[in-house]
Amino acid sequence: MQHNIFTTMRSLKFPEGCKGTQVYAINPTGGEGGGGCGGKVGEKFLQHLQDLRANSIRTKSNRNSHPPTNQTSRTNVSVESLLPAGFPTVDLMEPQIESCLKSVDFVESLAAVYKKVESSSQFEKSERFLEQCAVFKGLCDPKLGRSSLKSARQHAVDVHSKVVLASWLRFERREDELIGLSAMDCCGRNLECPRACLVPGYDPESVNDPCVCSRGELEGDVLTGDGGECSTSDIDEIRGGGDDDDDGCDMSFCIGDDEIRCVRCNVASLSRPFRAMLYGEFKESRREKINFSQNGISAEGMRAAMEFSRTKRLGSFELKIVLEVLSLANRFCCEELKSACDAHLASLVCDLEEAMMLIEHGLEEDAYLLVAACLQVILRELPFSMHNPYVMKLLCGSEGRERLASVGHASFLLYYFLSQIAMEEEMKSNNTVMLLERLGECATEDWQKQLAYHQLGVVMLERTEYKDAQKWFEEAVEAGHIYSSVGVARAKYNRGHKYSAYKMMNSVISDHTPVGWMYQERSLYCTGKEKLMDLNTATELDPTLSFPYKCRAVLLVQENKLESAISELNKIIGFKVSTDCLELRAWISIVLEDYEGALRDVRALLTLDPNYMMFYGKKHGDQLVELLRPLVQQYSQADCWMQLYDRWSSVDDIGSLAVVHQMLANDPRKSLLWFRQSLLLLRLNCQKAAMRSLRLARNYSTSDHEKLVYEGWILYDTGHREEALSKAEQSISIQRSFEAFFLKAYALADSSLDPESSKYVTELLEEALRCPSDGLRKGQALNNLGSVYVDCEKFDLAANCYMNALEIKHTRAHQGLARVYHLKNQRKAAYDEMTKLIEKARNNASAYEKRSEYCDRDMAKSDLSTATQLDPLRTYPYRYRAAVLMDDHKEAEAIRELARVIAFKPDFQLLHLRAAFYDSMGDTSSTLRDCEAALCLDPNHTATIELYKKARERGNETEK
Repeated sequence: MQHNIFTTMRSLKFPEGCKGTQVYAINPTGGEGGGGCGGKVGEKFLQHLQDLRANSIRTKSNRNSHPPTNQTSRTNVSVESLLPAGFPTVDLMEPQIESCLKSVDFVESLAAVYKKVESSSQFEKSERFLEQCAVFKGLCDPKLGRSSLKSARQHAVDVHSKVVLASWLRFERREDELIGLSAMDCCGRNLECPRACLVPGYDPESVNDPCVCSRGELEGDVLTGDGGECSTSDIDEIRGGGDDDDDGCDMSFCIGDDEIRCVRCNVASLSRPFRAMLYGEFKESRREKINFSQNGISAEGMRAAMEFSRTKRLGSFELKIVLEVLSLANRFCCEELKSACDAHLASLVCDLEEAMMLIEHGLEEDAYLLVAACLQVILRELPFSMHNPYVMKLLCGSEGRERLASVGHASFLLYYFLSQIAMEEEMKSNNTVMLLERLGECATEDWQKQLAYHQLGVVMLERTEYKDAQKWFEEAVEAGHIYSSVGVARAKYNRGHKYSAYKMMNSVISDHTPVGWMYQERSLYCTGKEKLMDLNTATELDPTLSFPYKCRAVLLVQENKLESAISELNKIIGFKVSTDCLELRAWISIVLEDYEGALRDVRALLTLDPNYMMFYGKKHGDQLVELLRPLVQQYSQADCWMQLYDRWSSVDDIGSLAVVHQMLANDPRKSLLWFRQSLLLLRLNCQKAAMRSLRLARNYSTSDHEKLVYEGWILYDTGHREEALSKAEQSISIQRSFEAFFLKAYALADSSLDPESSKYVTELLEEALRCPSDGLRKGQALNNLGSVYVDCEKFDLAANCYMNALEIKHTRAHQGLARVYHLKNQRKAAYDEMTKLIEKARNNASAYEKRSEYCDRDMAKSDLSTATQLDPLRTYPYRYRAAVLMDDHKEAEAIRELARVIAFKPDFQLLHLRAAFYDSMGDTSSTLRDCEAALCLDPNHTATIELYKKARERGNETEK
């Protein structure tokens, strides 16, 4: 029996202490499309839940669950309060359309962008790296995107690009959320230094050098040079030398009752108009006194201008005086004077208030550097500055874009940055739409048009403006973005044209090499066995897509196979954690009355997104936590520490997240817990959430040395290794601590270590272990120390470290100990050690993978097959199987094995291996393509560079 959409209104019973009655519509769409809504529908829903529970009672009895401590509270929580939207149905589920560029063939895209970067001139490289960044966003690896942004900043030539890219890099770390930091604080290197960004020119080798801020140079030096006396050929020609002191004055400008004395030749050197006036055929050329009262400048302003004509520098004049001089310089075409005023004013811009005041003057007077400085403050204050109406008027409107363009500060780069932040902050807002429209207006290249139009389509779809969404998606398709066909089909479907959407996806599948997202989308527009076939094909082609798992799980629920539905979700949650899958698993757990499991998942998803709204946006996750808490056993903070220790030891990362979330609810200002949370999130590859937790750890730190450590980890995790080391050293200088020594050792070890460096890292880890810490962290330090000893071939010391780590239940140390046994030629002991890890670890795909190295080929194949089933993102099993096939002279099968995973994970090592295979087969064009794609991901890999050169040479010989 299939249950569709339910609609009901009920008064809910809440646990004691909660007041009021709430109304929930189980069908959020108001009853459109789906089953009827008769008066008995609420009872049908309750009956449905009872049926589901009756069918699952046998499996429930085997589940280990603690009885709740408050049985009275349990009876006060009704089914409707826990599931206000009923149960999800397939009809209401849609996969989210990604807002980034998504290629049908990522390998071709990577190879193409690599060739563009390599063939571009120095003035084009920055733009090519920005394109590379846009392509990398489709790979969902933030490190690659940041690397491209850094390269774009490194090769930027103009001030505008430097300002925007440096602000973007800063925003990636979300330093706006760090308490006590100013938007204009400098990180110490030219790469992001706000003053260094205002210096034009191409100097890619200097971006990582210490900036003038760290060297303590004077404010004006960067923008205005050394401030020494300047001379020009015009001065020499007119004056022929001479004295610049007051005694040399030979004329005056009169403004009101004031007379400003000056040197005629000096004034004439300011510009051609002044020279023509003072030495040409005008009557002023014969006068000693010239009335200048009608030229919009005060006597003080004129004195400042005359001072500059003599010394070629601006003195310490008031702001309004410098603005007057700037206006004069514009009116009389005094380029040198204008540049000096522009640079001086730019050096004064330090905060948003000043930026708002001065940017208008900059726009009026066409002051490029002043506008750049003001824009820099606005960008470094994001997203806070987006709440300023004037800022939004300037940045969002067509008129504002034109004004910025008139001074050289409207670009695709600027609006790309702004629109990404706007989409992240509030996708459906009018400001987001307007910024994307400006992005489209600035788009000139095909990839830029594809991105702008596709993102406009995504936003319009979110706003349920389906006609406009379809139009923008069609524009993106026309520009060459095939993935936007998904948006066209979705918009058509939502406008009631289901068959047209189905036909469109059929056409996409038939016209291109099939990709998982194509079948995923088509599954929306069919039913029954055909739908299930498309979902299965989508998973086969791309097992990282979460929608097919969710859809199959809901279909299993409709068949009353609740445990099977949980198992289906476990498949993807085991290697890719997401809020939507955790939410669905929590939903099913509630139906099964597995409240502990439900609470675990809700706490975990709130760690990923603290503002997550569940049940089609009907209930905040925190509310559901409060409803579920009385239904499970309550634990003290001390009990939670024990639970965290056990879950951490059993490599149960989601369970650990849930425990930490509970502990933070009891003690939200505990920086140590926020740091623990960040470590777990990084282990689950949830970098955005991990960085948020790290920032909170830093903000809640109660000591400077602790704060420096967390700042160091933020820098390290965003690719600033040297700066992270500096923070660790500063922390150690204040107080020796475990975390400071561990950070320093970790950052130093992130490179090829020579014997001397290895010795130093060993000393640092030993110092860390002498400092107070808990078993969880000391186990990690012992594990890392063992790894360094292995690299130094000190196997006995390494084994001792791993055994000590195991004594304090650091389960991952089994893997290190197995490696030691293997290196000592004790293969059976190594295999047994990995078996212990497999038995203890909840997430054990890596353990199966590693154990395969310590057994015969058949057993290795079995372990690697299991590893792939548990985590299809692990690349070693594919590489091993492909290498075995090549050894067996099954070249085509080996290529297919690699192509299978490259289609959804174009990994560098996979591409390099396939390039080597193609090279051995004599397929030069395919070798070149895969080498180019691999070098796009890692341009400094020596082996790939050599293979690429060899293939190019062979290709050139063939052409001859």
